[in-house]
Amino acid sequence: MARSPRRSGGPRGEQTRNAGLESPAGEAAPIDLTPAVGANLRRIRSDRGLSLERLAQLSGVSRAMLGQIELSQSAPTINILWKIARGLSVPFSALIAHQTASRTKVLPAARAKILTSADGTFASRALFPFDEARTVEFYELRMAPHSIETAEPHPPGTVENLVVTSGALEMQVGDDRYELAPGDAIQFEADAPHEYRNPCDQETVIYLVMTYGERVG
Repeated sequence: MARSPRRSGGPRGEQTRNAGLESPAGEAAPIDLTPAVGANLRRIRSDRGLSLERLAQLSGVSRAMLGQIELSQSAPTINILWKIARGLSVPFSALIAHQTASRTKVLPAARAKILTSADGTFASRALFPFDEARTVEFYELRMAPHSIETAEPHPPGTVENLVVTSGALEMQVGDDRYELAPGDAIQFEADAPHEYRNPCDQETVIYLVMTYGERVG
């Protein structure tokens, strides 16, 4: 996932920019994820019997920030969500789920759930509903020119399969590096550190299918 300038060792600082509230001119703003994140975090943490202090130790996110998120006083970036999700051993989609009853679901672009990096160079749009148990998730990823995103290892058994539709992608998986052009695809085990780089002067668009070893949601 994409970031510029480069960062190392996984997600960065605890900035409180509201994820997914910016949209192209003339389009409605995507849905505010803050209330759902707060409610889901509080529920999952309580179900696991974790105090805020213990979750802070597990996730690397401060107790104060966790408390603000649970109270919907702060909107976490995708980096903070990844750290919290890893601390809880859940996918970050579990933190932004909305419960609905309909079995057929239309996901309007104007109300998309979009997670952004702190500096705005990476955006992830969920292309699936979060309210059902699942083992597969589908995302649209957008990377700004010359940006880099370093991802923490996902839970064991997680596999990523992605295809580049525009721009270019340099993919680092462990010690191996791969270069992908539009139309190229790659599949890899994502339970190890991996990094995405956009080496070109235009936006890179990627479609990602993430498969988990266990059912989530």
